[in-house]
Amino acid sequence: MADIDLLTHELPIVEQLVREAGALVCEFYDTGADVAWKAGNEPVTAADHAANRHLLAGLQRAFPGDGILSEEAHDDLSRRERRRVWIVDPLDGTKEFINHIDEFSIMVGLAIEGVAALGVVYQPVADLLYRGAPGLLAEMVQKGAVQPLTVSLVADSTQMRLVASRSHRDPLVNAVAGQLGITQDRPSGSVGLKIGLLASGLCDLYIHPAPGLKEWDTCAPDAILRAAGGAIGDVWGRPLRYNQVDVRQRQGLAASNGLIHGQIVAVAAAAAEAAGYTAENGFW
Repeated sequence: MADIDLLTHELPIVEQLVREAGALVCEFYDTGADVAWKAGNEPVTAADHAANRHLLAGLQRAFPGDGILSEEAHDDLSRRERRRVWIVDPLDGTKEFINHIDEFSIMVGLAIEGVAALGVVYQPVADLLYRGAPGLLAEMVQKGAVQPLTVSLVADSTQMRLVASRSHRDPLVNAVAGQLGITQDRPSGSVGLKIGLLASGLCDLYIHPAPGLKEWDTCAPDAILRAAGGAIGDVWGRPLRYNQVDVRQRQGLAASNGLIHGQIVAVAAAAAEAAGYTAENGFW
């Protein structure tokens, strides 16, 4: 299937699915959802499971020949035999969802031969959707209004606006920000929404030099940010890969508008190594 078909075939289907999943999640958001805890002290709710069932059923029906990897589904590794794999986070920002902060999203990405090729991130409370396919499309849709996505032109690190985790902020983030001279800081939940702030030019930099990220956290945002002209990779500056046996993004994440990305990852990698981490083993 040609690249352009990603926009005419895959994208409309995925957009409809994430909007429908967003409506399901909002029903729980309005009425409350019971919380359970899984490995790693991570919360999961009925909203996660309802959105996951809807997304997986729709993707399997529309793309029966593709693999699927989802945070809330058993991974039997059969996806490893597929060239195309849908990577799903049915509710990114569950802690924000539980605390009734609207910074959560539904994320679906498509990896082709290990590279993020298409991404959709949807913030249902704000009816805000980011969509991107590198080299093809980078757009934001809010309440029906479509706007192009493009990263900022800030090239002075002291003027950069950092977007940081609201619930998982690591001390190394502060160390990197201090070395870069960054003083502007915006907290946000959901990796997808953080990357959306970069892709729309509202922030310039996001660093996650810590454990916690997995492929479903980064695939859709990866495609969107690169489509908008930004740069994204691990803390040592290497591209992120998908459909791996180990789905952990062991080396963390560094994302920016791309203008001084080499400088950013050099500072981030040096800070990580000073704290005892290595490029080979990462943060896990």
